[in-house]
Amino acid sequence: MNLLELSDVIRITVIGLLAGGVGTGSGSLVTFFTRNPAPRFLSMSLGFAAGMMLEVSFLELIPEAIAQGNFFSGSAGLIGGIITLLLLDNILPHYHHYSKETRQGRFRKMGILLGIGIALHNIPEGLAIGAGYASSESLGLGLALIMGIHNFPEGIAMAVTMDAGGISKLKIFIGTVLAGVPMALGAFLGALLGRVSPLILSLSLGFAGGAMLFVTCDELIPDARNLAQGHLATVGLLCGVVTGIFIANL
Repeated sequence: MNLLELSDVIRITVIGLLAGGVGTGSGSLVTFFTRNPAPRFLSMSLGFAAGMMLEVSFLELIPEAIAQGNFFSGSAGLIGGIITLLLLDNILPHYHHYSKETRQGRFRKMGILLGIGIALHNIPEGLAIGAGYASSESLGLGLALIMGIHNFPEGIAMAVTMDAGGISKLKIFIGTVLAGVPMALGAFLGALLGRVSPLILSLSLGFAGGAMLFVTCDELIPDARNLAQGHLATVGLLCGVVTGIFIANL
């Protein structure tokens, strides 16, 4: 590899880092405008976050996983992601009663699981950016912009749960930025290899989709329902799905 090629790989890696870190990190800014959120607000916010996660998983990650490989590779990745997060969920501390302290602990755990899911799916998205650049500059840049926009609602979802867990605004911002960093690793590998195996992309995207689905169904939706009576959680969830579809089609 000559110097020019090495500089291109470094540039693409930096672009991947910006798309990931700025995308999720900017989502955390929503917490700077809220203070001691009421249960009703939290219920709708978590429902909204769950809706966006469902849209990303069902309408983007899983279909793309199958398109990149086939039904079996996409399904294998999906099941692997679900099982992995199930194991992590049993390792992390559990909170079964809704006192203020245990509720905060539950949200902290939820924020960690969401961060893991977001970080996992940023790797294959970074691979797509790097491989896109290996094909053409315009394709790679377009993918980076799309990935950055898509990371914004995921940063919101992670930030809202961490904020409800009593984590400081600065730590939330750092955490959401770090969740986007793996996209740089993916972009580096994609640019370095030039072409990424469709099978690897399929497994990775399916795995990320399964991880995010588990967190959404096991943590976000139940807690959104438990925080307040009525249909706030449902309204938030539906608004999240619609918002996710709108962002995906920008």
